[in-house]
Amino acid sequence: MAGGRLNTLSNYYSSLYKPLVFGAGETAVGDLPVAASVWQAVARAIRQHPARWPVLMLDPLDPQSAFFTGMRDGLRSAGYAVDAYFCFGNWYLQVNGRSFADYFSALPSPLRHSIERGRRRLTRQGVWGIEIHQTLGAALDAAIQHFETVYRASWKGQEPNAAFIPALARMAAQRGWLRLGVLQLDGQPIAAQLWLAKDGKANIFKLAYVSGFERFSAGSVLTAALMQHAIDIDQVHEVDYLTGDDGYKRDWMSHRRERWGLVAFDWRTPTGFWAASRHWLGKLRKLGRGVEKVTMPR
Repeated sequence: MAGGRLNTLSNYYSSLYKPLVFGAGETAVGDLPVAASVWQAVARAIRQHPARWPVLMLDPLDPQSAFFTGMRDGLRSAGYAVDAYFCFGNWYLQVNGRSFADYFSALPSPLRHSIERGRRRLTRQGVWGIEIHQTLGAALDAAIQHFETVYRASWKGQEPNAAFIPALARMAAQRGWLRLGVLQLDGQPIAAQLWLAKDGKANIFKLAYVSGFERFSAGSVLTAALMQHAIDIDQVHEVDYLTGDDGYKRDWMSHRRERWGLVAFDWRTPTGFWAASRHWLGKLRKLGRGVEKVTMPR
């Protein structure tokens, strides 16, 4: 909750939000079907809470999920004014039982040639290699330092919380999820990527390469190595780029889906009425300028 607004438990790093649904024995069971009446009851409980939150923000959500439609309709039935908004595109790969060799041969030829050319240039330049770290230990500690070194020397900005990525990497290693790849050239780390593999799915969480080494296509060379590991060794059925519509993701992935949010206003409160008015007036202005995304889920 922030400033009288009730938010989902999500942040800068979140690629998808959905509630934990508990079955018998209070065990979380993932995508257990939930009746629409349950989400209506949740919405009524929120509306009747003593805090009387004037604005609710739920994101990022799967607009095709039962939770999205159930919660949207439940909030409306509870008396909220509800709207949906686009968050980001999500590119992902359906492996469909292919080997990495089959997958690689089907990539766009400019990408394949860039990877092959990058490998040749790295070989001509010096001694290079890739390590993929999965377990706790001194090697992982060094790899985390390499990742941070690469990130600081890349085009990316500073992390919101400097301790988060190292802590995530160690937790993921402890649970068997971590795939931390580092590409070094003559002992210098020039590209690094953090992937998380779990339940047959590989998630590309963070990536960076050192500015000034673009001609080596180090990021693409490292992505190919991690992709080979995910497909041939981990035998995942899906690889997910998580957030963003960056152009390069289209070359690696096979499908795109979207993540949306729900905003709900308690228009019977002064703050909610004012926030709702600003929201819809802002949408009207954007529509007038032709910049509003209009394919919103109903």
